[in-house]
Amino acid sequence: MKLRLITAATAMTMLLAASSCEPAANVASRNLSTAADNFEVPRRITFYNGITDQVVLVTEGFCSLGNNDTDRRMSVTCKTGKNTYLKNFLGLSDNVFFVSEQLEDVTASEFHYRLVFRPQAMISDIDFQGSAEELTSNKNSDG
Repeated sequence: MKLRLITAATAMTMLLAASSCEPAANVASRNLSTAADNFEVPRRITFYNGITDQVVLVTEGFCSLGNNDTDRRMSVTCKTGKNTYLKNFLGLSDNVFFVSEQLEDVTASEFHYRLVFRPQAMISDIDFQGSAEELTSNKNSDG
């Protein structure tokens, strides 16, 4: 019993020691990214053509940069109202690049990681597409 208690205490101490080694800037940066992905950070995202020096697109607002995008495609999702959003897709190439600017200061902890839990996301909205007639009629020739 004592051995289990000592082992558990040692494991907890090692876990705490390992988690406290993260530099403060990394924790604050991760928390800022979490805030931006929750549409809490105003940004200006500007896409440039590096050959022509032309601005291709400017998006400004409470925007989240693409999640799970490919090397050649990027999405920008912006919150435009209480429950309204706008999503743009941009093709990236060798000569097109972007700059994302944070437009205002945002409070972020450098000591504690921010965890966002959304229980509503566990239950999906289900859209039914079909005909109730197909569900109630028997198309089987055996009767």
